[in-house]
Amino acid sequence: MPSKAKTGKKLVIVESPAKSKTIAKYLGEGFIVEASIGHIRDLPQPSELPAELKKTSVGKFAVDIENDFKPYYVVSADKRKKVTELKAALKDADELYLATDGDREGEAIAWHLLEVLKPKVPVYRMTFGEITKEAIQRAMGNLRDVDQDLVDAQETRRVLDRLYGYEISPVLWRKVARGLSAGRVQSVVTRMVVDRERERMAFKAASYWDLTGQFGAGTASFKAKLAAVDGAKVASGRDFNDAGELIARNSVHLSEELATSLAAGLQNADFRVRSVDTKPYTRRPAAPFTTSTLQQEAGRKLRFSSKSTMQIAQRLYENGYITYMRTDSSALSDEAVTAARRQASELYGPEYIPASPRVYSNKAANAQEAHEAVRPAGDSFRTPAQVAKLLSGDEFRLYELIWKRTVASQMGDAKGSTATIRLGAVAADGRDAEFSASGTVITFPGFLAAYEEGKDESRGDDDSDEARRLPNVAKDDALTASEVVAVGHETSPPPRFTEASLTAELEKKGIGRPSTYASTISTIQDRGYVRKQGSALVPSWIAFSVIRLLEQHFSDYVDYEFTADMEGDLDKIANGQAVGSAWLRHFYFGEDADPGLLSIVNNLGEIDAREINSIPITDEITLRVGKFGPYLESSAAVVDPKTGEIVENSRANVPEDLAPDELTAAKAIELMETAAPEERVLGADPHTGHTVVAKNGRYGAYVTEVIPEMTEEQIANQPVEYYKNGKPKPPKKPVKAKPRTGSLFKSMTVESVTLDEALQLMSLPRALGEDAEGNLITVQNGRFGPYLKKGTDSRSIGTEEEIFTITLEQALEIYSQPKQRGARAAVPPLAEFGPDPVSEKNIVVKEGRFGPYITDGITNITVPRATSLEELTREQAVELLAEKRAKGPVKRTTTARKAPAKKKATAKK
Repeated sequence: MPSKAKTGKKLVIVESPAKSKTIAKYLGEGFIVEASIGHIRDLPQPSELPAELKKTSVGKFAVDIENDFKPYYVVSADKRKKVTELKAALKDADELYLATDGDREGEAIAWHLLEVLKPKVPVYRMTFGEITKEAIQRAMGNLRDVDQDLVDAQETRRVLDRLYGYEISPVLWRKVARGLSAGRVQSVVTRMVVDRERERMAFKAASYWDLTGQFGAGTASFKAKLAAVDGAKVASGRDFNDAGELIARNSVHLSEELATSLAAGLQNADFRVRSVDTKPYTRRPAAPFTTSTLQQEAGRKLRFSSKSTMQIAQRLYENGYITYMRTDSSALSDEAVTAARRQASELYGPEYIPASPRVYSNKAANAQEAHEAVRPAGDSFRTPAQVAKLLSGDEFRLYELIWKRTVASQMGDAKGSTATIRLGAVAADGRDAEFSASGTVITFPGFLAAYEEGKDESRGDDDSDEARRLPNVAKDDALTASEVVAVGHETSPPPRFTEASLTAELEKKGIGRPSTYASTISTIQDRGYVRKQGSALVPSWIAFSVIRLLEQHFSDYVDYEFTADMEGDLDKIANGQAVGSAWLRHFYFGEDADPGLLSIVNNLGEIDAREINSIPITDEITLRVGKFGPYLESSAAVVDPKTGEIVENSRANVPEDLAPDELTAAKAIELMETAAPEERVLGADPHTGHTVVAKNGRYGAYVTEVIPEMTEEQIANQPVEYYKNGKPKPPKKPVKAKPRTGSLFKSMTVESVTLDEALQLMSLPRALGEDAEGNLITVQNGRFGPYLKKGTDSRSIGTEEEIFTITLEQALEIYSQPKQRGARAAVPPLAEFGPDPVSEKNIVVKEGRFGPYITDGITNITVPRATSLEELTREQAVELLAEKRAKGPVKRTTTARKAPAKKKATAKK
């Protein structure tokens, strides 16, 4: 068979179309660049397996657990066309270059392409940390084979997550609620948020007092704070534990009375300087960005969510503006160090760079395979001003942040001095009071000229003395005192995690991978385990139930150290120090005294679902997580003030926007006392005899009928049916009849609705009659108010009360008018949040066809279902708009219209 003729074409495959366009600019003639658009293969759902495999060792997970945990991969349905296109392109190529990302995920994509395409031409693995001409040229000179160890590590992680989720999630379905999911990292991250909320719930505030005063030396004045009384340190917030107990030794706890009397006794006291201490101040710049620190800082400074940050960074990377954004390394290449130092010198002066380059080492608990830090791309950096017109608003802001951090990392230390003044006086009652003031003066800004790192919220007193200049005083100098006042404080609970502080904690503990933090934090919100309150992450009550079950029955799998150790094991596999299949065997089947996941699942014993879903609030009130959300239940019998009946196990709904730590004993009692009746019997339907009740449901108040179930005697007395052989069939279980229901009008409540009104509501939709063409017209109530319906044509009407008064003639009149679209009177917005920081246009919430949505007049985003309008904050609105912008415009596919067939020319005779 003759060999294939050389074409001179070289096929390069990357993950994304954007990346393919950028790299194509830097490759020479003959290169064809195609995108796989992510993974082309994955594990299918077990239900999608071929019938012959479903009863084998592959059937449970789409992984052969009896044969080295070999995965059963299938080409994704939406990638079959792409695979066909890649195969066609490969037929015309002499060489194949797999240029997917250089991390484990990218290596796995390259391996899957190799397995599916089965190339018969030379194959090269090409990786680069940035998409620039220099980087591509260097990559072409450092070609290699696919790294099987990295592939093994990624495949092990994929199978591990499948085993974990498919074994543990069904337990959650049975004991907590359907549709819940457990995940190797997801569940641990949820536990971290729940643990923090538990700390806040157990927290007891302590009150303490101190004094502040304004002191003068000549024409200068400064503020100082009471530090000691009679030589004993004055207790501050950090001197108390979370139980409200003073734990600092040799400190004095000032009460309001003691502090007020001391302030009064110092009004005419003779204050003098007791000591002045000056120390040199030095501050080093922060290291260049890793994935984790980039997400943290973008959250603090730009108010971006982790998800938005990664989406924007992905676009900047693919278009050649920054280096690869998934990295654990804070190291810079020699070229980048040179570029940063050169730019710092040009912009700020040669005195702003140190004599030798700065070198940064990784601090992450588990640093992954080597990449460079996230920095501007290229051997010379483009300044923000040079790219401003090429980037969108959010892209520019993130690029500017990365540029500043990179350049600052190679600049000199900030230097100055910190002075501390101790001053005091003796009060009228003989108590000695000593005050303290500190201030830092920066004499050389160094890296601060370019960049200063942000900080997360911290506990304790705010004693920041940055950039406060104190007067030049000496020991024994006299001082004037004014405004010496007593100030009361309360200790604060541990602050809730924000996305930034949670990311920092995950990295500190070595849990998960920085590259997956954004998707993990997004997942726990999408699943309803966590919601945002401002920028704080608040766990739901269902998250409490899930974590409680996992802690009691799968303790290792939500243990922080155990999870971090798993990451270490995956690193060993990636480095060729361990084999994935052997590690999975130990994880799933166990070994010796170490039980595997399978053994734990098979020996769970009895799990008390009611106990798992119950949290005591007081001795008599318990919060329960039910099918339709959380509610309070009281074990104490109470008397209904309206009926005089004794009600046992009374219940009250818990407001969705009430954070768990806000459900105190007092709040629980208040909710129980003000709870609307859960159910009220209105009477019997005179036509059917069925009892009609009004209820408070999860989605509002409604009325329904109670259809009694057939008794066993009635079932037995049904007509007997027989099989063909003459034997009688067992009595059929009756089909449960669906009760009629109807939502209450806005003007109605469970307490006020009458039986007649309920029967009217349950009779909807109401038929008005037919039009001239015989089309039935009905009137009903909907999510957006009352409306008429004729086939697929719906028309809104005025008020809910019109549903029972409108006539056929009035309906026909409405339908005789043209359908109004967008011509209604202007409706005021549901909420307003002021100008958007990017577009500078006002952010408002409007009611749309598919529910409320946020808009700045340019970008629209639907309000998430898990977020009520009452709890939606400006920060959330800004963040949601930023995420929508980060995704870019929706690409709509259009089908090319066929040109009309040409008419055949008439033959000439």
